[in-house]
Amino acid sequence: MKTIIVGGGPAGMTAAIAASQGGNSQVHIYEKNEKLGRKLFITGKGRCNITNAADMKTVMDSVVTNPKFMYSAFRGFDNNAIVRLIEGAGCPTKVERGSRVFPVSDHSSDVIKALEHELRVRRVRIHLNTEIKGLLIRDGECRGVKLSDGSTEAADRVIIATGAMSYQSTGSTGDGYRWAAYAGHKVIETVPALVPLEAAVGSIPSGLSLKNVKADIYDGDKLLYTDFGELLFTHFGLSGPIILSASSYVSRRIRSGAFLKAVIDLKPAIDEAVLDARVLRDFEKNRNKAIKNSLGELLLSGLIAEVLRQAGISPEKKVNEITKQERQSFVKAVKNLTFDITGTRGWNEAIITQGGVSTKEINPKTMESRLVRGLFFAGEVIDVDAVTGGFNLQIAWSTGWAAGSEE
Repeated sequence: MKTIIVGGGPAGMTAAIAASQGGNSQVHIYEKNEKLGRKLFITGKGRCNITNAADMKTVMDSVVTNPKFMYSAFRGFDNNAIVRLIEGAGCPTKVERGSRVFPVSDHSSDVIKALEHELRVRRVRIHLNTEIKGLLIRDGECRGVKLSDGSTEAADRVIIATGAMSYQSTGSTGDGYRWAAYAGHKVIETVPALVPLEAAVGSIPSGLSLKNVKADIYDGDKLLYTDFGELLFTHFGLSGPIILSASSYVSRRIRSGAFLKAVIDLKPAIDEAVLDARVLRDFEKNRNKAIKNSLGELLLSGLIAEVLRQAGISPEKKVNEITKQERQSFVKAVKNLTFDITGTRGWNEAIITQGGVSTKEINPKTMESRLVRGLFFAGEVIDVDAVTGGFNLQIAWSTGWAAGSEE
């Protein structure tokens, strides 16, 4: 049995390890870059958020697109399985806040080294700087691949693990979609996901980071997404974990022209009545100051001007001149700081791609095409994605293992 895997990322490497299990298989990885795991190297800001240690129900619930498709793959190779594999290959791991799993060293290169070690032990043949140009398909069966030098390579099975469109600088240029379409597959339109949002953020300085805030995304009066955690203001708008996760639920609407708003609750732990009482106490202590100089204990300095603007209060106005109505408007602004969303950032800032090869045309147990025998898909090329926290890499590991495993 000869297996060719196109792409040496997390899904491709896992598929190769699974495919080599019997010992009798010839397993080849073709990677057009000069090394394996180029995108894996930059994930988690170079630390590699390997997976998430939560229970599998939480992992399933974190899948945004086509979660039911992942049931068999997760059951066949779960978060514990990838941790055992990586640790067994010499890379110890640790669990951090939010059940995120990282290498103890905090270096993604150590995860790649562990996987490369496993590939060498299993005698997987790795072809670097080698580009695949197409598939050999005859009589409804995939029989190999075409290389960029014009030659062909026969195989019993071909696994497409090319990645998608995000981080195009790493070589993710959508080749897998073109080959899938050539094989007759439907490719769901791709959009950037886990991507920062462009928004008009007023006078808030770029780089201002907030913790323990709540973000709601609305389309008119309809709530599309809500989350609690960390948020970052940038020169173009909004980023940070809760915004990146929100983008996976709203990117398509934004790109279709929907007019969305982000509403930030800066003090989600208290209601308006408690906050109003707190503001009254602060005002009493600072009654003779300009309001802009009286809020330092309540808000970060970079937020004050924008909160006052949205509340309709002059920053120079003395605290003792603030009316009850103005104070209530200020409280509402703190609990509902609102920004118009104008777009998303592009592919090179998107952590993942939403869209891809339709799951309806892939066997969820084996990842084999339902249209072409011997053709398999793994990883981000499939129309499955999840929120931040290691869940997308788990999709890659699990689909890779399913695709590589021989029934």
